[in-house]
Amino acid sequence: MLKLPGLIDPHVHVREPGATHKEDWDTVTQAALAGGITTLLAMPNTQPPIFDEATLNISLDAAKAKARCDYGQYLGAGPANADIVASLAPKAAGLKMYLDSTFGELRLDDMTLWTPHFQQFPKSAPMVMHSESRTMAAAILFSVIYDHPIHIAHVSLKEEILLIKAAKEKGIKVTCEVCPHHLFLTKDSPLPQGEGLGVRVNGRTEVRPRLATQADVDALWNNLAVIDCFATDHAPHTLAEKDSDSPPPGFPGLQTMLPLLLTAASEGRLSVDDIVQRLYTNPKKIFHLPDQPETWVEVDENAVYEIKASDGFSRCGWTPFEGWQVKGRVTKVVLRGKTAFENGKILAESGYGRNVRD
Repeated sequence: MLKLPGLIDPHVHVREPGATHKEDWDTVTQAALAGGITTLLAMPNTQPPIFDEATLNISLDAAKAKARCDYGQYLGAGPANADIVASLAPKAAGLKMYLDSTFGELRLDDMTLWTPHFQQFPKSAPMVMHSESRTMAAAILFSVIYDHPIHIAHVSLKEEILLIKAAKEKGIKVTCEVCPHHLFLTKDSPLPQGEGLGVRVNGRTEVRPRLATQADVDALWNNLAVIDCFATDHAPHTLAEKDSDSPPPGFPGLQTMLPLLLTAASEGRLSVDDIVQRLYTNPKKIFHLPDQPETWVEVDENAVYEIKASDGFSRCGWTPFEGWQVKGRVTKVVLRGKTAFENGKILAESGYGRNVRD
């Protein structure tokens, strides 16, 4: 039996408020515990987005009532809320800046809108960028100009990981994360098919950043030392939505991340220590997270089984890794001395989770 520390996922879309038919604080934290994750950090692009004190309280109140593992809530950077989010920094997991396409109150489609956030958000607080390709290069330049550490979300391309490597070699204060689907899938990977005629199975490949080429995937694996964190970017949508004429982008991933990585470890692609560093040691440091005393995860590292969405706790009810054979099953999770998950059953009650900023 393999014993791991309680793992941390710094990039999760909870969908509450506004889209609880996909997920909420109850179901997302059940899926997290089943995946060996005892702390998750929630993204702010909900309905409404989390971008001021009132909306932050909406999310934190829901989490306090429902969450079964520990949690934090990001604030979203908007075109006119730099002073507001800076004042709320101690209560938040960090600031999320959407520098590529997004909508509504969090849309930052002009670089002049970035400046007040870099100037005002505390340098000691995490600042996370959704920034792809050339936009990512611009974010790194802003980090240098304003001497503000940044964390790059969901790196997926060869050009991105090589630029981050070069930036780190120059001493620039940048860290990054990579998602399992960008490590294990390419744009040519077959994904689970819909049943019946006329189903838009292509919708199940929709994710942002998009799935890339095999050369991009190889570059991520070849530059593992540059990657600070693994993160799911858990983004649940229902199958009806994914198979619709306008499929939203995003994959669920909380329960599949650890077994996929443990399988890669069994194949010699990385070590268990590499996993712990990127799912515990580094995110704990980057996001300034508190200790969780008497907390650990037990894994049967010899268990071989197929991933099945029917075994999952996410409300969305599907996975892009359906049918994949993996090695390594979470059998028990102890959170602050209490057994929170054991042998496929959630034992932590709603509200047992704690806010990492309290």
